[in-house]
Amino acid sequence: MKTIFIALRSAVFGTGFIFLWGWVAWSLHLRYDGTLGFALPEWTRGLGVALFAAGGTLALACVTTFVTRGEGTPAPFDPPRKFVAAGPYKFVRNPMYIGGFLTLFGFGVYEGSPAIVLFAPPWLLFAHLFVILYEEPHLRATFGPPYDAYCRSVRRWLPRV
Repeated sequence: MKTIFIALRSAVFGTGFIFLWGWVAWSLHLRYDGTLGFALPEWTRGLGVALFAAGGTLALACVTTFVTRGEGTPAPFDPPRKFVAAGPYKFVRNPMYIGGFLTLFGFGVYEGSPAIVLFAPPWLLFAHLFVILYEEPHLRATFGPPYDAYCRSVRRWLPRV
């Protein structure tokens, strides 16, 4: 029953997150695409679908891992109660942001929207700053030596080859 309640909270928070960034992206698309004076070629729509699907799948795997292993949600105000180094987190420390970036970028490519495509890298930079300035210090304070060991063995953004 506890896991179901956590999953419901994750679904609500995740839906809110998707609608927020979807609304921002769509607003940028409507406001700036006409003034930028170009659009992405039609043939890129398939690439957009693939990126969107890959990002969404990765983000969903992260949420599922947080719910089942961490007993918490991806929301900073309702984080996992247990340290999570499983699932996608075995390979990189921030796979949810990677999934979010791929989804946002893929959406922009699918829509042929230069405004959304140009917005995605600053969004990722914002996520990077959030990770460095808030998340990592908070996780270090919360989980201590196990988190430090995890940081030494798993890279922040790119998996080890």
